[in-house]
Amino acid sequence: MAVLYKVRSLLHLSKCIFTTRISPRRFCSAQVSSQFETVGFIGLGNMGSRMANNLIKAGYQVAVHDINCNAMKRFSVIGAAAKETPFEVAEASDVVITMLPTSSHVYDVYTGPNGLLYGENLLPRLFIDSSTIDPQTSRKLSTIVSNCTLKKQKEDHWKKPAFLDAPVSGGVLAAEAGTLTFMVAGSEEAYMAAKPLFLSMGKNTVYCGGAGNGSAAKICNNLALAISMIGISESLALGQSLGISASTLTKVFNSSSARCWSSDSYNPVPGVMEGVPSSRNYDGGFASKLMAKDVNIAATSAKEVGLRCLLTSQAQEIYTELCEDGHETKDFSCVFRHYYSGKNEI
Repeated sequence: MAVLYKVRSLLHLSKCIFTTRISPRRFCSAQVSSQFETVGFIGLGNMGSRMANNLIKAGYQVAVHDINCNAMKRFSVIGAAAKETPFEVAEASDVVITMLPTSSHVYDVYTGPNGLLYGENLLPRLFIDSSTIDPQTSRKLSTIVSNCTLKKQKEDHWKKPAFLDAPVSGGVLAAEAGTLTFMVAGSEEAYMAAKPLFLSMGKNTVYCGGAGNGSAAKICNNLALAISMIGISESLALGQSLGISASTLTKVFNSSSARCWSSDSYNPVPGVMEGVPSSRNYDGGFASKLMAKDVNIAATSAKEVGLRCLLTSQAQEIYTELCEDGHETKDFSCVFRHYYSGKNEI
């Protein structure tokens, strides 16, 4: 995430100039969920800004908040209502979605001063967190939300507010195209009610079960990706050292049992594949510092449940070293070049 949240920022946003609410343009009102017409969105970074934009395109009335005033101004131009605090977003929304960098940012936005849960009674019936955070925080927030009460409003089946953890897979390109995959956990009833929202921002949803399981699924998915990228990079670097070109070895992998996303869709060797970060000096894509963060969450989660995960520990060391060596903003596939000293394909 490009935007970093700090608790004290919530108390100083009055310095920004906020645009008054503008009625949003409706591009496709038929897509709007009948249960949720007004959507709050907090976190307008690389992912969140694109997700919020797709909600506006789908016809939802969107209220936004971010510590980046310029990001909010850009949204006010296209019809979103810019709000000074998370609490103001909640007061204007049927459902609120958060997309933030870390567990502490999410927890602060929910429970901090002027947070989403400020006050005795809540207006939003549903809270959705799409951040990549630890399962324990997701479960804690689910419990806190379920113990809140709703303001009296129009009759419906919502007796109390609900919380879904719904992290995403697909990256910035999928967020832009509206083709994200959502890993959703919490009440199945709430999941079904929110499905039209998810399908306005993505193309796939997977229901993962009880609270925290969406976050657990995302961490496990990213851990598998981190380890597979290390394995593919190590193998390709070894192949180069043994005299076989990366292009030839990639062909072998992709027609054999070693085939995986890191080899056939996101190859780490510059010159083997076009349109991936390795073809542009590892710029863009998924930053190594974010992969390091996710592997750290996986390592902490493994320790908490007493599971011995040797490959997780090794991946944690490798991505931490990449970041410490100054490559934290480069795509995580740069492990091929900057850890294994792999060579470009000529």
